[in-house]
Amino acid sequence: MKKPILLLILLVSNFIFAQVEVVSTFVEKWDNSKDYLVAVAQAMPEDKYDYKPTAREMSFREQLFHIQDNVNWLSITHFSEIKYDKKEVVKGLSKAQIILNIIASFDAAKARIQNIKEAELSQKVDFFAGPKSKLQILNLMQDHVTHHRAQILIYLNLNQIQPPKYVGW
Repeated sequence: MKKPILLLILLVSNFIFAQVEVVSTFVEKWDNSKDYLVAVAQAMPEDKYDYKPTAREMSFREQLFHIQDNVNWLSITHFSEIKYDKKEVVKGLSKAQIILNIIASFDAAKARIQNIKEAELSQKVDFFAGPKSKLQILNLMQDHVTHHRAQILIYLNLNQIQPPKYVGW
């Protein structure tokens, strides 16, 4: 009888510790993702923030705003009780203001995510692509940042600007 109880305790404790690692692992990657995005934003000269490779593409400025706005939308909608209020691209913002807004959005999202209980990660939320778990929303947040950051890395290269060294984990 003691062996099944010990096995059960071991399995439950492994599950609990694995869950704890999800948020801390996400937060570590999130901080590095923010730092890398900020380095990319800093690398582009301010006079090239309205650069776009083709008419159908977003400009560098619009890409940065889109990343920040998506971080706000997903983290506010799915990790807080606040109602999300969509903002429009503010063309008059300086490079420094845009970078400060990115940092603030990433830090606010991190604070929201750090406050969730691990059990909530499996909780389903309404999403336009169908019900998703909060863990899936976390993955989407990071994937979306990566997707658009990759696009603006190309913008740097098209302007003969050396992209910053990659920051991973």
